Amino acid sequence: MKILVIEDDPKTLMAIQQGLIESFYEVDIAYDGLIAKQLAMKNAYNCIITDVIIPGLNGRMLAQELRQSGNQTPILILSALSDSEDKVAGFDAGADQYLVKPFQFAELLARVRSLTKRGTDTLITHDILKFADLELNLDTKIVQKASQNIDLSALEFRLLEYFMRNQGRVLSKNQIADNVWDVNFDKGTNYIEVYINYLRKKIDRNFEKKLIHTVFGMGYILREE
Repeated sequence: MKILVIEDDPKTLMAIQQGLIESFYEVDIAYDGLIAKQLAMKNAYNCIITDVIIPGLNGRMLAQELRQSGNQTPILILSALSDSEDKVAGFDAGADQYLVKPFQFAELLARVRSLTKRGTDTLITHDILKFADLELNLDTKIVQKASQNIDLSALEFRLLEYFMRNQGRVLSKNQIADNVWDVNFDKGTNYIEVYINYLRKKIDRNFEKKLIHTVFGMGYILREE
């Protein structure tokens, strides 16, 4: 699921972006309504979240112009304006939902899930990665080993996905850092070793078949013993 978030307050924008990423959404951001319109017309999004008062093109005008252009992406308006007239104006502009600030992120996430679920109920893709007795479902974010469900954090899930897409290959710490962490990741830390240990505890420790192995001086590999 890919979401576009438009908000001119950096703290609010970063908080929403981080929360959505941790909930397994891909997120594009914009501080300006005009830039957001360009992104929305160029890319396919499952949901657009926008504040009302933003530079360039306000949130209601953005929604209206997208609808006039034929763009039917679900739109969630965020606003400190809580009067009924403001909400009606948002809906009249083409918004699907309206959430008043301040709000709890859990409520925002529930609205996003509701909007992104529309129109996808009959779409079944079953995008599954498999290796040995390990299975990773990219649609549902469910991981199973030997038919047992394994709970992973968002970062652990991305790390395992990278291993499974490169099964049988020795992956250096630099390769893992470049493909799993963001560009600002400090490669001088021991985060990679820490998270690989976290992952091993969950998918190897309590199972007879061990899959993640260290190749000393070179990196790590996903393979059967």
